[in-house]
Amino acid sequence: MQHYRIMSSLVLTAALLAPIAGYAAARQDRRRDEKIQVRVYDRTHKDYHVWNDREDHMYRQYLGDRHRAYRGYSRLSRTQQRTYWNWRHTRGD
Repeated sequence: MQHYRIMSSLVLTAALLAPIAGYAAARQDRRRDEKIQVRVYDRTHKDYHVWNDREDHMYRQYLGDRHRAYRGYSRLSRTQQRTYWNWRHTRGD
């Protein structure tokens, strides 16, 4: 009799925990699908820009036009960043 009582307690516990485990797994999957969005503030023009693949492409084009080696945007001085955003605003999207 004691064996059945333990077994029924385990089955009941598993039944109660199954929806919670399913919710946690679905939430993890949703987080994997979300992309981290980086926004960069342009002080001169007082606006934000989303740094995505398109912006990276434009930044690399900017460096290529000036015959400069790639250097991460965050590594640039404020003056260099301002110069890039001035160029970027003249190019449009």
